[in-house]
Amino acid sequence: MTAAPLAVLERDGPVVRLRLNRPERHNSLVPDLLDALLRALDTAMRDPAIGVLVLEAAGRSFSTGGDVAGFFDTPRDRRRAYAEAVVGGLNRVILALLDLPCPVVGRIHGPVTGGSLGLLLACDLVAVTPQAFLQSYYTEVGFSPDGGWTAMLPARVGEAAAREIQLLNRRVPAEEMVRLGLATALVTEDMLDATVAGWTDALLAKQPGAVAATRLLLRPVAQSGRIAAGLETEKQAFMVQIETEEAHRGMARFLGRAP
Repeated sequence: MTAAPLAVLERDGPVVRLRLNRPERHNSLVPDLLDALLRALDTAMRDPAIGVLVLEAAGRSFSTGGDVAGFFDTPRDRRRAYAEAVVGGLNRVILALLDLPCPVVGRIHGPVTGGSLGLLLACDLVAVTPQAFLQSYYTEVGFSPDGGWTAMLPARVGEAAAREIQLLNRRVPAEEMVRLGLATALVTEDMLDATVAGWTDALLAKQPGAVAATRLLLRPVAQSGRIAAGLETEKQAFMVQIETEEAHRGMARFLGRAP
């Protein structure tokens, strides 16, 4: 029996939908999923006829970030290399989304935790349902932040809010995501698809060159390489932290396993 693809790319005219497809694990990020996302984005990057990319996920969660069980089940002497594959792969996906010539619309229907924040931050427009929320979990599990929590989030919400949200591991509900500028609109679940479709139709009705230029000019930090440098700094710190006893015990406690 053929396994379901971890990332699904569907084309409907000028609209492409990219779906995280690991619902049984809440679309938690592992190397194979990140590789599949990167291959799909490479396909989209090379197709000039694509006008909008919709980023979405199967199941109840958008993504719960790096798979903690994946880290814990990796032998301790190989965790640094595994962290480099996961965080490095996530960084490449985030940068590929930012570099797309077309707008990216996020369809967020559930939790966004850990490094999956970076996928949301790479979107131009984001619709969230009341079931969506944002939470870091790093200080709870014993990890170092990745996925743009330090490289991208402070520029969006301010340094004080970024510190408070992460250090206290505070959950940010959907309505606050909109207020902080992390999402564009809060909609009911039955209006989610209509909202996304309305945005894609509106974007496709605009002049594509002007849309592309506007998108580029709105991301000067990405253009200058500061986001890439910040993501690399996060990766290096993560690889150091993952080897600590604190991280080992934190993962065991989070998973309900013996350290």
